[in-house]
This record gives sequence, C-alpha cells and structure tokens, in this order.
Amino acid sequence: MIGKLDKFGIASVLFCLLSVMFSLSINESGAKIYWTDYSPLSSAAILTTSFGAIMLMLRGVRSASGGVIFLGFVLVGIIASYNLLYGHPDIKGSAQPGFWFFVFALWALAWRGIDAIAEYTTLNKTKQRSVNLLVPVVFGLWLLFIWEVICAGFGVPQVLLPTPSAVAVRFMGSIPILWDDFYQTFLKAVLAGYIIGCASGFAVSIMVDRVPFLRRGLLPFGNMISALPIVGIAPIMVMWFGFDWQSKAAVVVIMTFFPMLVNTVSGLAASDALERELLRSYGASYFQTLVKLRLPAAMPFIFNALKINSTLALIGAIVAEFFGTPIVGMGFRISTEVGRMNVDMVWAEIIVAALAGSAFYGAISIIERITTFWHPSVRQRI
Repeated sequence: MIGKLDKFGIASVLFCLLSVMFSLSINESGAKIYWTDYSPLSSAAILTTSFGAIMLMLRGVRSASGGVIFLGFVLVGIIASYNLLYGHPDIKGSAQPGFWFFVFALWALAWRGIDAIAEYTTLNKTKQRSVNLLVPVVFGLWLLFIWEVICAGFGVPQVLLPTPSAVAVRFMGSIPILWDDFYQTFLKAVLAGYIIGCASGFAVSIMVDRVPFLRRGLLPFGNMISALPIVGIAPIMVMWFGFDWQSKAAVVVIMTFFPMLVNTVSGLAASDALERELLRSYGASYFQTLVKLRLPAAMPFIFNALKINSTLALIGAIVAEFFGTPIVGMGFRISTEVGRMNVDMVWAEIIVAALAGSAFYGAISIIERITTFWHPSVRQRI
C-alpha cells in the first residue's frame, strides 16, 4: 500500500491509461489503430478493466471474495484480449504497445486477486481445501494466457512454440493416438517396471539390513549403477529384451531399484536406539522388531522413494523408447513428430506425460497420508 492507495491498483490504472494512449496495432496502410477504432465490445472491455483498476487503487482488496471480484475483471480482459488477437487479423503477430499495456494492467489485477485468495485461511477444511486448489489452478490458467498472448501477439512460429489453443486443438483431435501411446508407455512399461523395481529394491534392502557385509559391498556398487546414463543403458536393454515394452520396463527397473534400496536402508536405521533396546529386552526376534518397530519408522523413507520413482519411471520409459520401439508409445511419438516438425503433437504428448506423472505422484501421496497418518510430517499437512 502507498498511503491509502493500493500500489497494484495504481500500476493497473497507469497501464490502462497508457493502453488507451498508445495504439493497439498498425493496419496495412500504416495507420495506427486504437481501442475506439474497434467494436463497442472492445471499448467496453478497456472501460471495465479501468473501472476494476480504479476500485483496486481506492479500496484495495479486503477479503478473498474481493479477490474473486477482481479476478472477474481479469476474466473480462482475457476475453477481450482473445477477441482482439483472433477477431482482428491486424493485431495477431504485430501487437503494438497499447495491447501489451492492457496485458500489464490485467497482470496487476490478477496478482492482487490471487494474492488475496492465497492469504485466506479458515478452520472449515472444505473451504480451505477449495482455496488451496483454486490458487494453483488460477495461477496455471494465467500462465497459459500469458503464453497464448506472447506467441500470438509477437507472431511466434508454430514450429518454435505453438500456442496453448493450437495444442488443445491437436490434443482433442488426437485422443485415440494419445491413448494408444499412453497405454503402451505407462500402463505397460512404466507400471510393470515400477512394481518390479520398487519391490525388488525393498526386498534387497531387507537382506542388506540383515547381512552386514552386503551393506559395505552392495551399496557402493548400487550408487555406481544408479549414476549410469539412461542413453547408455537403454540400447543394451533393447538388444537384450527386444523392441517391445519389456525393454523399457527393464530400464525402469534399473532406475527405480536403487532409490528404493538406499531410502529403505536409511529408513530402517531411523528407529530410536532406546526403542530397539526395549524390544530386545522383551526377547523380540529380528523379524518381530522389523515388523513392529523398524518398518513403521521407515515408512516415510519408503514413500519418499516411491514418489521419486514415480517420476523417474516415466522419464526412463519415454527416453528408452527413443532407442527402439514398435510404432506406438510416448517416446516414439515425440521423436517422430519432432522430425516432422509437428511440435503441437509433441506438446500434446508432453501434456499426457505430465498429467499421468502428476496423477501417479498424487495417488502415492494419498496412500502415504492414509498409511503414515501418525507421522508428524503428515499431521502438520492435514
């Protein structure tokens, strides 16, 4: 705040004034075009945004509901921006300072709106979770808008960076192909390799904990193997297991085995010495101590490994498909479409991979909260 005036409101009002003063574009004859030269709807949009900016400057944002109101003004401005870019061919690819000042005015309004919502706290868990979900969603949509206007306003070639709208169109038109690629890469290679790698890493960690000489001999060897690059392992796995999903699952096994091994071994050593002595004084065997004390204490470490491996598995499978695969799969599609300069299809595959990886990670996090509800780190997040 500057005195009783909101600094973001002042910035938004200033940008609105500059947007009206400067031209939005230049037509084919070289004449400058301003807001008043377009439809009344466009003029109403700049007036609405200016009204919101003045309200923000004079009143500030006093509550989360006020933040939502200012985001409503931003939404009107976003609709107007899309109308200018795609309804008037003279702006797309050659936007002038007036257009960018309008985007800056929207940025100031959006910043204060999102900030007010993010600061909202309540004891109502449903409302708090809704706010916690709303903030990243709104922020992500704002980033997509900035991506869109920069690419369309500056006329960035689609080969270099397609607009989100072009990627969305390609995504919706290629759902059968994207599903086949997802099934081949994720549901076959990733899940199979993830389960085998994590399960074997967990089993070997129990052996390492039980047999001391394995700790000194296996762990250094494991650290060396885990440092090997995927581009060196993948061709070998293709020669050993063939071009289908089995070779990609083998790469995933190698990538997920040692993170699970190292984290589980560290977790088994995390239990308190006094607790172990207490169980020993009761005559508990090794496996009784393992099941009743050490494994529960190691669960946060184990779930950390599971979450790390959820991203490593997808990366490993996609990269492995670059070195030989049937004519299906995320990695195959990305490498092929890059060669054809179909960058929008590449981004559609990236979206599928990002959604799959995020959903996988989120599912493991939910299982972690249910399983380790007693742990202080989980109780603090609930």
